[in-house]
Amino acid sequence: MVLLEYIAHRSDDDREQSVKEHLEGVAKLAEENASGFLGSASYNAGLLHDIGKYTTSFQKRINGGARTEHAVQGAAECARIFGRNPLTPLLQYCIAGHHSGLPDGGASADGPDSPTLQGRLSRAKKLESGEAYKNEITISAPDDSQIIACMNEIMHSSLSDKEKNREYMELYAFMTRYVFSCLTDADFIDTETFCDMQAERGMTGDFEEALRRLDAHMSGFKADTKVRTARRELQHQAYELAQNGSSVELLNMPTGSGKTLCSLKIALEKAVKDEKKQIKRIIYVIPYTSIIEQTAEEFEEILGDSVEILQHHSNFSFDVDKDNKNDKYDENDLTVLKMKHTAENWDAKLIITTSVQFFQSLYHYKGSRLRKLHNLADSVIIFDEIHLLPIKYLQPCIRAVGYITKYLRSTAIFLSATMPDYTGLFGRYLGNDFTQLITDKTHFADFKKCQYIDLGKTSFENVVMKASESMSSLIIVNTRAEAQQVYKMLSGVKYHLSTYMIPEHRSAVIKKIRQHLKDIADNVTDEKLTVVSTSLVEAGVDFDFQTVFRELAGLDSILQAGGRCNREGSRSDGCVYIFDADDTPHKNDGDFDTRRNITKKLLEKFSDITAPECIETYFSGLFEDYDELIKKNSIYECSTGKNLMSIPFRKYAESFQLINDDDSIAVVVEYDENASKLIARLRAGDMKVKRKLQRYSVPVKKFYFNELMKSGLISECNGVCLLANKNYYTDEMGLDINTDLDEKYNIGRQ
Repeated sequence: MVLLEYIAHRSDDDREQSVKEHLEGVAKLAEENASGFLGSASYNAGLLHDIGKYTTSFQKRINGGARTEHAVQGAAECARIFGRNPLTPLLQYCIAGHHSGLPDGGASADGPDSPTLQGRLSRAKKLESGEAYKNEITISAPDDSQIIACMNEIMHSSLSDKEKNREYMELYAFMTRYVFSCLTDADFIDTETFCDMQAERGMTGDFEEALRRLDAHMSGFKADTKVRTARRELQHQAYELAQNGSSVELLNMPTGSGKTLCSLKIALEKAVKDEKKQIKRIIYVIPYTSIIEQTAEEFEEILGDSVEILQHHSNFSFDVDKDNKNDKYDENDLTVLKMKHTAENWDAKLIITTSVQFFQSLYHYKGSRLRKLHNLADSVIIFDEIHLLPIKYLQPCIRAVGYITKYLRSTAIFLSATMPDYTGLFGRYLGNDFTQLITDKTHFADFKKCQYIDLGKTSFENVVMKASESMSSLIIVNTRAEAQQVYKMLSGVKYHLSTYMIPEHRSAVIKKIRQHLKDIADNVTDEKLTVVSTSLVEAGVDFDFQTVFRELAGLDSILQAGGRCNREGSRSDGCVYIFDADDTPHKNDGDFDTRRNITKKLLEKFSDITAPECIETYFSGLFEDYDELIKKNSIYECSTGKNLMSIPFRKYAESFQLINDDDSIAVVVEYDENASKLIARLRAGDMKVKRKLQRYSVPVKKFYFNELMKSGLISECNGVCLLANKNYYTDEMGLDINTDLDEKYNIGRQ
């Protein structure tokens, strides 16, 4: 019998890669990706994922024939080869979905037209089998010892039968996504290496040199004031306790105590000095895209070229476009492409990303999002402002941290100035011991740089009048519409901040505000300053105002706002006024209203809302109110069949929306001369400017965007939405359009 040469890929220059070469290459890379955890399963997934290419129909496709299915054959073959091995369903999910994404398991009755795993397995019966692989590929059963050990740990626990089933499905789903990550990343890279041998990826760094530079920078901080001395003492306490080697660490430090650099130093010391763990990367997770760039700039300024920093968030684009495939990339293009490739699987030493990006890397169903999951292993992962995680998603988020630290040998550090008491939730979902890095809170009192005063019900006019009594005042309100309303009431030197301002503009305004605050502190000017903003200034924006006014909101928001008042403790008269605006009707806004109402009661009960017992009461109240919601948000509860063949990967992923980034559309504003030049290049067909235009874009909710389209305020150019009338964007307001829509749709908190 004459054996055919089965081809997997043909490059643009007519080179051919055989199916055997591809399968063996992917299997090897997938096993390497796994780094000892489920390596055998990952290897087998690689060997079997493309056996559907051992068919005459696919070989015809390679030579220009009709499209044909080739993923389900490997999934079907798993059952025939491995039978009731506990890894069989896991491999079937991974192989069947390695192109289209992890499917829902479905039900045994699903027919061949169903997109579920069981529907696809039904369809496989009607397809050419691809059994010719047996002539070239040898398959042996995967090592199931690790998954059996996990099963036994759960089955021998004191949980009820239902709870055991739930815990096993949750863990099994994580393991499936993990092997899927190992497989899809290996498949991408093996194919990319063959088709584009010039492709570069990976960003390097020297953690030891980075630590040396950070130490040099921090040694320049003088302990010449009470606050600065307290800051140093707290940081040293954290450094010492971080040496205990816990997998989960809580860094609860007051606003202004230097949590960011403190956590970075702890992470770098673990990477350099922890001999038990071979730390490969540090991942810094931030809740808001608005503060990622300034964090990255601060790190780059301190660390220099000791380590390359990968920023990965929705506002940072790595697009590089060519008019045709024969165009050559310039040096800048190649750099951007390398960053793009690196961002695909986080093959970098230091990564700064958002909570959305991070947890989507764990709960999405698409290979393009999940392929970085395996690179969370052997990492130090820092979660900044952890209290901002939506309560609805606490269970999956805490579970994910537990799995990463327990099975992938990573360390998690939670940061917050208002750390919730996670003890109960950790005990329920984490399964790991954790360490408090700050046990002596004596110095917390040194950071009490202002007093909190409840004004109760009052008008914006009264707030504005009282603000005028201070040399510098910050007024934080709950909606963009309110911010614009208050701004119009202000006189003198005034500024307005909101997410309706493009990043380039907002950064410029923040710079002006900081300069004016400095001039006041240095007695350079006697002009009073008033700034009105939404909550965007509460995290990561380093301001130092004499007085802060905060509209009634959650206690954590109020305390974060307080961090913008008398930040360095140089004044004796710092005040934070809390007010309930009586001229603004409060609509039913679920979570926000719950937090607001709890805080209102605490203001009546506690004379000092900064006291640890007050903060503890606040979060315990939230967790109690949302207990059922927390319990229900899991892939197990989303499953109808409650068995391993019915795991709803896609259904659950589509419901997992920490922040619905997909619900916003970026609108580019022709703000300045540079923006005009970029837009002109865009109109001329230069698609490379899309990345640079991110700095000139405003995120607009889809329903809002549709209203603007109807009004003719949006135009489109080469896939980019532009503000058609520049008169609707002002230096004072940013995107200055009818805010009635904010009220109509109950949006605009930032």
